[in-house]
Amino acid sequence: MGNSILEVENLVKSYGAVQAVRGVSFSVQEGEVFGLLGPNGAGKTSTVEILEGLRDPDSGRVSVCGLDPQRDSQALKHEIGAALQSTSLPDKLRVMEALRLFSSFYKRRRNPEELLKRFGLEEKRNAFYSQLSGGQKQRLALAMALVNDPKVLFFDEPTAGLDPQVRREIYDIIEELKGEKKTIVMTTHYIEEAERLCDRVAIVDHGKVVALGTPRELKTRSGGSTRIEVRLARPEPDGALKNLDGVADAREVGGAYVLHSHRPPQTIVAIVKHLEAQGNELVSLEIASPSLEDVFIEMTGRRLRD
Repeated sequence: MGNSILEVENLVKSYGAVQAVRGVSFSVQEGEVFGLLGPNGAGKTSTVEILEGLRDPDSGRVSVCGLDPQRDSQALKHEIGAALQSTSLPDKLRVMEALRLFSSFYKRRRNPEELLKRFGLEEKRNAFYSQLSGGQKQRLALAMALVNDPKVLFFDEPTAGLDPQVRREIYDIIEELKGEKKTIVMTTHYIEEAERLCDRVAIVDHGKVVALGTPRELKTRSGGSTRIEVRLARPEPDGALKNLDGVADAREVGGAYVLHSHRPPQTIVAIVKHLEAQGNELVSLEIASPSLEDVFIEMTGRRLRD
């Protein structure tokens, strides 16, 4: 896999009869922001927890910073940092105490004062953990992930449950880290998050990687250059819209029809003529460039959050 700082080959993990990870393979280059994009339950968190050394795989090969997360777990902890889906600290632990406590676990340490300033927590240095807002708790979690100046950072759903303004603040922080060439592996089910932050993305569904590449590459692979979503007064027969002028692909998704067209003007005219002939009515029509969700729909036949 070249000069990858992280390598995964044919990773498999089951929980009883449930196979959460089914032969996942990918590599991450140093300084890259790599995203695992998929719905809840797709196997993203299980994959990341194996990379962090928190879970043992059933089979497959994993290497992080040249180390095996299971065999070299003690050495690995000094090379990685992690912010999990949710961080829970004692209510009466103060912000600065938390940073100093976590930094004491490592042989290589960042200045806690510097981290306080960087993450906008200077005014909260003496505040109890229970007094922090959701966004402040997440900023503290990110700061704690950096206390050992890690080579690889793992962010598992870093903005889940946060309001849009706080999510944008977290985006800014991750973009700063990206500018510093930090290697980041992050999971997300937010399309805009993956498109904005990630150099490359693996789209994961039911424990498998169904698409892999840069956001631009994945969108280019979409069924057409333009996405047209229509809602109709009554359903159309299966496949009826696929034969319209310019349509490369058409699917019924969540009560709407998503079409990919190489010739949008001709396709829109064809839709209107078809509906008139069928005595059907157009309720709404939206036109947009293809997104990563369109790639996911084409691969799986459903929306990312279904």
